[in-house]
Amino acid sequence: MMNKQKIIYWIFTSLLILLMGGGVVPNLLSSPEWVAIFEHLVYPPYLLPFLGAAKLLGILAILIPRYPRLKEWAYAGFVFDLSGALYSVLAIGDASGGIIVFFIGYALIAGSYIYSLKLQKAKSTIAAPNPHPRDGGMGRVATYRQQS
Repeated sequence: MMNKQKIIYWIFTSLLILLMGGGVVPNLLSSPEWVAIFEHLVYPPYLLPFLGAAKLLGILAILIPRYPRLKEWAYAGFVFDLSGALYSVLAIGDASGGIIVFFIGYALIAGSYIYSLKLQKAKSTIAAPNPHPRDGGMGRVATYRQQS
């Protein structure tokens, strides 16, 4: 079961990283195409390197396995990024056929996040200590907490 969950997690996460990572280098370098997009959205081009760096840090946070809280912040940041971009596109009336990409992005974020939590829960269940038979199967930590 855990192997299937890992595969699903990596499918969602790989696609998410491709989606979010596709703009990292052009954003960091303020490519002419992205500057034109930002000018069309009436945003200052100096935001491009900041967004590129934020996306790169978010991707790294999702890929680094030991920091679940940081990973949650990265997922939240990607939701904010997509939501801001979606709002900007809708606000200027540029809602042509590209809207579906935003919802694909939301689905990838949700899928990656949900399966990340499932894997984290499965890992913590596997790593949990065996219950101690003398304390009613509650384990030493649970017994200590009940007494205080």
